[in-house]
This record gives sequence, C-alpha cells and structure tokens, in this order.
Amino acid sequence: MAYPGSTASRLSESAGGTLPLLAYLAVAVMLMVADQRGGFANQARQQLSVLAEPVWWLAAAPSRLAEGAGNLLSSRSELQSENQRLTRELQVSASRLHRLLAVAEENQRLRELLGGTRGYRLSAQLVGIIDIDLDPARQRILLDAGSDEGVFVGQAMIDAGGVLGQVIEVTPRRATALLLTDPDHAIPVQVTRSGLRTIAFGTGRTDRLRLPNIPQSADIQVGDRLVTSGIGGRFPAGFPVGVVEALHPDDTRLFVVAEARPAARLDRGLEVLLVSNAVDESGAGPEAPPPAPEATPEATPAATPGTAPETAAPSAPATRTPRP
Repeated sequence: MAYPGSTASRLSESAGGTLPLLAYLAVAVMLMVADQRGGFANQARQQLSVLAEPVWWLAAAPSRLAEGAGNLLSSRSELQSENQRLTRELQVSASRLHRLLAVAEENQRLRELLGGTRGYRLSAQLVGIIDIDLDPARQRILLDAGSDEGVFVGQAMIDAGGVLGQVIEVTPRRATALLLTDPDHAIPVQVTRSGLRTIAFGTGRTDRLRLPNIPQSADIQVGDRLVTSGIGGRFPAGFPVGVVEALHPDDTRLFVVAEARPAARLDRGLEVLLVSNAVDESGAGPEAPPPAPEATPEATPAATPGTAPETAAPSAPATRTPRP
C-alpha cells in the first residue's frame, strides 16, 4: 500500500497525467493522417465556416451600417446641393423666359401700333403712358412726351385697335390727352358700309360711345363699323373708331340714337401713337391734294389764284382745210 507523498504515489500520478496526453497525441496523429488521406478536416472546416457565417455577418453589421449611413449622408448632401443648384438655374431660366415673353408681347404690340398707320401718309410718334384717369366724369391719360419731342395740342392719339383720343395740354416734357369716351369729347365718324357721316360722343364709360340725332331714314345698322371721317382735319380719315351695337329712338321719336363699342383698347397697353397728317419736305403743311385731271380741249382754263381772270377773245369760226 502506497502512502501519500511517497515515490510510488508520485509515479502513479505522473503516469495518470501522461496517458491522456498520449491518447490525445494518438488521436491527433490519426486525424492528421485521415485529413491527409481523405480531406475530412477541409470538409469539416467548410461546414464550420457555413455555421459561423451568420456570426461573422453580425460582427460586421455595425461597420456596414456606419459605412451605409456615411454614404447616405454624403449622397443626401450632394443631392441637396445639386437640387439647390438646379433650382437656381430654373429660376434664372424662368426669369429669362418671362423677360423674353414680355419682349415678344411688346414687340407684337409695337408691330400692331405701327401697322395701324400702314397705308396712310402720316407722321407717327410712339410715346409711353405715365398715368391714366378713367373716372366717369374725367377720362384722360398723361404721356411721357411733350413739346420738346414735337407733341402739340390737337394731335390725334391711336393704339393698335383704333382712335384713343387727342392731346389737349402740352408742357415741355409731358402731355395730357383726352380719351375718346370722355363726356366732353366728340369725334366726326363715318359708317364704312353706307358712307353716313355723323358725330360720336363720349359717355364716361370705357365701353360705350353715343351717336345721337341720326335721321330715321339714315342707313345704319347694328354691326356697322365706324371710322374717322377726316372732317375738321384733326383726326386723319380712315382710322377705326368703333362698332355699332344698339339702335333705339330718342325721346322725341324723331331721331335714332346709336350705341357703339370703341375699337381702341382703353384699359390696356403701355404705349400709344400720336399721329398727324404728313407734311411735305418744305414743312409747309399737310400733304397737298392730288392734281386735277387734265383739261379737255373743250374745257376753259381756270383762273390762277391771286391773278385776275383773263378775258376770252371772241374766236373766229373754225375753217376746215380740204384734204387733197
């Protein structure tokens, strides 16, 4: 019997610790040989790597989340800066487009204004409108041109639609014009269809003209166009004034009263044309009328203004020379 602490007990304890070690070594050698021969360890590693893949994915998830968040923030910042840049470019393009549209509208308006004088021997001057007063008792506009620019009292004023009014006051830099629809304004007009001449008066309304004292037998109908007749010399002939919209008898039942809608755009536009009859090169006045047709042999020559008419001498009876 071995006592504790004796040599035999120590040998038994060392032998008991060595035997498992030898067993482990034997198993390791067997596994190495089996792996060398059949590749079992490689297959085991593959199976273990498959089982350990979720663990690796979970371990790498925080880094992936951090990287994705960084990319998201950078992409968001880039998108915001690009969005701001595109917004600024869109605003600039929109402002340029609006400017081009305004220029196109102004160009069209000027073409219409200048086209209103086509076919007439007139002098035309384009001026801007500073202020407008459409009170029923006082309808006038203030123009940004005066006597320094050649504006004079009585000059007719038109727009792309037709006659607007006439200049009544002039200063060196400004001019005041009376609108066609002012209650104190009257204009000689002519019906284009029948040639009837009458006078159109303002009513204080921007959409109405009044033509009173038309004879019952006069040839005028609803829808007839009215133009300036040229009588009086202030308004050149042929410019549109309005369109007849209604006919009714006056209080005495002896005459007809016509209601017309003005052709001019009284509540729109920023520019007007001041027109007057064209003058000749010497500046002597309006254009001279066309010469009279040549006199026939039977006509008597007219006397020249400023000279006494010649006394015609008795003519001898005409004789005919017989032909050989």
